[in-house]
Amino acid sequence: MTNIELLAPAGDMNKLRLAVKYGADAVYAGGRFGLRAGAVLAAPNESHEDCLEEAVSYVHSHGKKIYITVNIFARNSDFEEIKVYVKRLQETGVDAVIVSDLGVLKLIRENTSLEVHISTQANVLNKYTAQEYVNLGAKRIILARECKQSEIKEIAEYVKNSCDIEVFVHGAMCVSYSGRCMISNYMTEREANRGECSQPCRYKYFPSGTIIEEKRPTEHWGIEEDIHGTYIMNSKDLCLINHLDDLISAGVTSFKIEGRMKSDYYVAAAVNTYRHALDKEKNFNYQEEIDKIAHRPWTTGFVFEKNDSLFIEHTNVISTHEVAGMCLGGNKILQRNAFNQGDELEILSFGRNHNKTFKVMSVKDEQGQSVTRANKAGAVYFLETDGLTLEPDEFLRKKVV
Repeated sequence: MTNIELLAPAGDMNKLRLAVKYGADAVYAGGRFGLRAGAVLAAPNESHEDCLEEAVSYVHSHGKKIYITVNIFARNSDFEEIKVYVKRLQETGVDAVIVSDLGVLKLIRENTSLEVHISTQANVLNKYTAQEYVNLGAKRIILARECKQSEIKEIAEYVKNSCDIEVFVHGAMCVSYSGRCMISNYMTEREANRGECSQPCRYKYFPSGTIIEEKRPTEHWGIEEDIHGTYIMNSKDLCLINHLDDLISAGVTSFKIEGRMKSDYYVAAAVNTYRHALDKEKNFNYQEEIDKIAHRPWTTGFVFEKNDSLFIEHTNVISTHEVAGMCLGGNKILQRNAFNQGDELEILSFGRNHNKTFKVMSVKDEQGQSVTRANKAGAVYFLETDGLTLEPDEFLRKKVV
């Protein structure tokens, strides 16, 4: 249990593939009973089960692991279908399931031999709860985001050699206690604890004696703020890129990146940066690199005795760079954001091209016509790159002025 694992989100097959290519040791993906209803692992014209078989085969062929979320808080009516589903997961060969509900844990232990990881949704904050989950068969505890470093260390020592300890190190935070939110259910009748969160913590609210959300002007909530409005539930993004050694010394064995609903560029860039950090690569500025990804202002969350400020008064994202496109091979680019002939672009790469820059000498569209500006998102363009050969699955990014 001494190997350190980098665990990446796989919201779909392309993100799964990129996570593996950019250095993840394992991926976690959505199942039919996970807490991201919009991120159930699937592909065009493929069922979840067919896609799952492809995913397991791909991950295992690269010597990596895959974990599937079964972490809803289940109702009585869910259990027969969950029983069939987890048996199917075992047949498919997934490496573990992520669980938060004790009843679901019991069902999995009685009907399969699947390895069980306890979700952060289970709110494990102390060593005694961790030990009880170990007694129930858990092989890993994903600690609550509210744990401090000192608490992590005490828990890890208590269950040493009995289970792995996993923590989130990067990504979106939630206003609610370990993500157990009822605001979405209350406002939109979409239940966050069953994977359908509408993220009302990110909405913009206006004060008028009561709070009015911008898209629901006839509905009022009782809270006050000044004339600029309020984002009182909108949290910063977690980033512990500079504190991995602190967590390793505390006994953490798996570092988890949040983001199954994020873009493929986000997955590639975040995994790449944390891979370099864990490998202690010299001449690599981890903070500068992570700042190239669109994010809310960073926070270290609850890990240290003195907490960062967790909330921000706006919902804007920031970054030093924006992604221009994804390389398809042969200097063929799938465009994301506009760029021009003559622009300098930087390469995000899993290999030798990483952070190399080049000047765009010329741009042609799919019909072979020269253009001076690539500005059709989702269109394919061909670039002349001053002699530099681009590899498939590399990304091009442009410095934000």
